[in-house]
Amino acid sequence: MQVTKETLIGDVLDNDIGTAEYFFEIGMHCLGCPASRGESIADACAVHGTNADELVAKLNAYFENK
Repeated sequence: MQVTKETLIGDVLDNDIGTAEYFFEIGMHCLGCPASRGESIADACAVHGTNADELVAKLNAYFENK
């Protein structure tokens, strides 16, 4: 899977639930909320005051190393 800032959180989690740890690391503990699953990574990072580019890089590295 190739992740971008426009990728929906739900799509990432559906592809591999192991990615949840990366969301938890930056304070996104609301992954079970239906609204969060429909948010893009960029939108969620903006709300949580975190860097979307860093999260995207970590997620892509995770998928590359699977």
